[in-house]
Amino acid sequence: MIAGMKMRKENWDRFIPNRSAMDLEFAQHAIIDALRGDSGGKEEEAAVLLSASKDAYRRGLAEALNLSHRTRILAFRNKPPKKTHHYSPPPPPLQRRHIPLSSWKTLEAPGMVDDFCLNLLDWGSHNVLAIALGYTLYLWDASTNSVSKLVTIEEAKGPITSVSWSPDASLLALGLNFSQVQLWDSSSNRKIKSLKSHSGVGVGSLAWNNNNNILTSGGMDGKIVNTDVRSSHVVSTYRGHTGEVCGLKWSASGNHLASGGTDNLVHVWDASRSSTTQWLHRLEEHTGAVKALAWCPFQSSLLATAGGGVDGTIKFWNTHTGACLNSVNTGSQVCALFWSKRDRELLCSHGNQLALLKYPSLLKIAHLTGHTSPVLYMAQSPDGCTVASASAAGDKSLRFWDVFAMPKKPDHKAPHEPFSHRLSGTPGMTMDWQSTPGSPSSYTVKRILRLEIPVDSYPNFNFVGRLLGPRGNSLKLLQVAVCSSEGKGQSRIRKRYHTILVPMKPLAVSVLLRKMEGSVCTRLNLNL
Repeated sequence: MIAGMKMRKENWDRFIPNRSAMDLEFAQHAIIDALRGDSGGKEEEAAVLLSASKDAYRRGLAEALNLSHRTRILAFRNKPPKKTHHYSPPPPPLQRRHIPLSSWKTLEAPGMVDDFCLNLLDWGSHNVLAIALGYTLYLWDASTNSVSKLVTIEEAKGPITSVSWSPDASLLALGLNFSQVQLWDSSSNRKIKSLKSHSGVGVGSLAWNNNNNILTSGGMDGKIVNTDVRSSHVVSTYRGHTGEVCGLKWSASGNHLASGGTDNLVHVWDASRSSTTQWLHRLEEHTGAVKALAWCPFQSSLLATAGGGVDGTIKFWNTHTGACLNSVNTGSQVCALFWSKRDRELLCSHGNQLALLKYPSLLKIAHLTGHTSPVLYMAQSPDGCTVASASAAGDKSLRFWDVFAMPKKPDHKAPHEPFSHRLSGTPGMTMDWQSTPGSPSSYTVKRILRLEIPVDSYPNFNFVGRLLGPRGNSLKLLQVAVCSSEGKGQSRIRKRYHTILVPMKPLAVSVLLRKMEGSVCTRLNLNL
């Protein structure tokens, strides 16, 4: 019998159950039910022993505890978590920022000194821009759009070679061509004191430490002097440049100072070090004078530098290690760099134009043109949205750019301005528009149309929401208001906003109306 039987080969493996996922009470219940089902002839005997009430109680209890549909005793894995259905609204759509490619304001800047190594422009935290034009310093208040003169320096001491606001804009520092630094109170238009940190050389660059008390000045002799403005005491002097110091920039923490000079070198100084001749890093990869310095606002150890003259490259450095992370060639000298305070973008001025780059891809986002001569000086507004650029030769102008402005939120409210422009057509209907100026050869222009249909002239009609052209094609309408005498003449808006394109030359257009109770339509003829 054993030989005649068909043998099956089965692979057995040990099963290790997960006790934390087991339901032992249900396991015992399932085993007892299985034994009852396998009893065969004893099933009738068990039915006699169990009363009808106990049997009904057992079935109801099994259904209440969800035991009737469960067949598994052992569990291979933990119990899955219960699904929770939470409604999460979709994320708002990203608003694309429009970057104007032309300046929104231009001021004349006659008498500005044409020198790459000077710093004649600075924008204070009180939204006042300081501009040095030769021997005279002017203040432009952005909040009131007013210009005032602060001081005119004597010819023996001038001209002005550098300007810099203190972090709280309470003091304005002026560097002069004759080794002197003056501190001015712009609110009272008076000079506070004079600092003689350098001897016999001009002061071409200034920078304030964030503690509001230390003013750093860079001289044409290569020395960098840190002065406490409260006591006029020289705290320290850095010696590392062999040429004129034309760029200074403190980090946001105030612990590191970056300096650039005409010797094509960039030094990073540690304020905590006692040695004034030992720099933290010496960066030697530029081939031109370095004036443009910018610490990254979103990565404290990232420093951007740019060279002038034949260099024209922007380099990015890790100030922890001194390594050059990346480099891009602009093709012309770069005088200034500014990071965006909101996005990972960098603005640079090279030649007579400005370029906006995306970081870290360094792809060019926008190209801003308007100057006809090289841009030498730049300043950023305290909110970070606007940048001012100045050229000393050629056009001699000061231009303002909204390059970092935030995108405007869309206005979904329907305007309720009175309709002033009237067209020839059906009496009682008015229309007004705003047209975008186009070239003489253009055929179409974008218009904003508003129609007002009086109920008295066309009772029991609804506006379908279309304008029909001469060939029967539909033109999208911007807004339609059906006037009602109820509610003190308030209009009920039937159609919301859409932009339309209509020809510039005269065009006959029909307005389609439909009766409320049926499909009867009528047309109102207009001439645009």
